[in-house]
Amino acid sequence: MKCNQCGACCIAPSISTIIPGTTSGKAAGTRCVHLNANMKCSIYEKRPQVCRDFTPSPQICGQNFDEAFKNLSQLEIETAPKVLK
Repeated sequence: MKCNQCGACCIAPSISTIIPGTTSGKAAGTRCVHLNANMKCSIYEKRPQVCRDFTPSPQICGQNFDEAFKNLSQLEIETAPKVLK
């Protein structure tokens, strides 16, 4: 699938690796500091490996930003480490 470049993958998931130009990653649901107003990555050629490894698919990305954000947010919840009490 060709990426629809909606920017949902730059907001919905957490990133635990350091994002270039920062001292950390980002929390889930937080906009990446490099996502510009046109919903494009401003450091596309220098983006973290975790971003490079993301492969868009119809099941994850859906047809638009809202579908992609919902699906990616659900995956974030499902794959989050479980806290033992």
